[in-house]
Amino acid sequence: MNAVAAQITPLTAAPPASRQRWIERFAGLGFAAPAFILLVLTNLAPLAALGFLSFTNYELGALDFAFVGLKNFSTALQDPVIRRSVTNTLLYVAIVVPGGVLISLLVAILIHQRKRTRSLYEVIYFLPVTSTLIAMATMWQFLLHPTLGLINQTLKGLGFAETAFLSEPRLVIPTLAAIGIWQLIGFNMVLFLAGLSAIPRDLYEAVDIDGASHPIDRFLKVTWPMLGPTTMFVTVTTFITAFKIFDTVAVMTRGGPGGASEVLLYAIYLEGFQYFHMSYAATLTLVFLAFTLVFSVLQTFILDRRVHY
Repeated sequence: MNAVAAQITPLTAAPPASRQRWIERFAGLGFAAPAFILLVLTNLAPLAALGFLSFTNYELGALDFAFVGLKNFSTALQDPVIRRSVTNTLLYVAIVVPGGVLISLLVAILIHQRKRTRSLYEVIYFLPVTSTLIAMATMWQFLLHPTLGLINQTLKGLGFAETAFLSEPRLVIPTLAAIGIWQLIGFNMVLFLAGLSAIPRDLYEAVDIDGASHPIDRFLKVTWPMLGPTTMFVTVTTFITAFKIFDTVAVMTRGGPGGASEVLLYAIYLEGFQYFHMSYAATLTLVFLAFTLVFSVLQTFILDRRVHY
């Protein structure tokens, strides 16, 4: 009997190494569980709710709803308001992304060369990032006022006609884009300054020995290639930020004049919280997320091939 028990015991008792692996595995799951639960509650669950609502005709406050299949998606494809909103959003992004990246890079290069006043300029350019929405909107509305604004007064002094930047359909999106670039310069500048500080000085000495002592040659042969990873990150984050344009439109123009500044997120807000079409707003939100995901992935793949790590 004792011999049989001695043979069974090694089979039933887990080896110490195996038991340790199981303990470590469950401990790892325990540490990861709070973050996973938070991810589910804040991201996956709302996304699933959006997907569910997009196939219904639910309206805010209604007691019942019905499934309508892909009707909301077909309506969105044929809705002229949504087409106009997507066009306005893409135009805004097309102006903000190159402007926000290139101007921030230029500012970072100019500030990086300074010694005594670098901290002062960093604070000045970073102030728009910390400004509140209401203060920013009030300031820009005053500056852009057709008759009393400082910008129009300056243009008038230079001999140009007064311009209603926020009331002219052709100018409202470029004007909002200029404000968006102004907001982004400080944050992107900090990222580029970090990338510039990480470039080894030996590379500049090497190109000087090769005869490339001109600042443009140094930039093209050393600075620009070495800033590849930073530029890719700044470009993708700037695109996502620009595509999420909502606050300046909601506060300064409210989609006007005549819908000329109505962007996709503002259209979603109107459908969901002004017209109470929650199912249609959920559909538009999924379209918005799809746009953001596709464009971000395409940018990452395209830029990653040109980046030197």
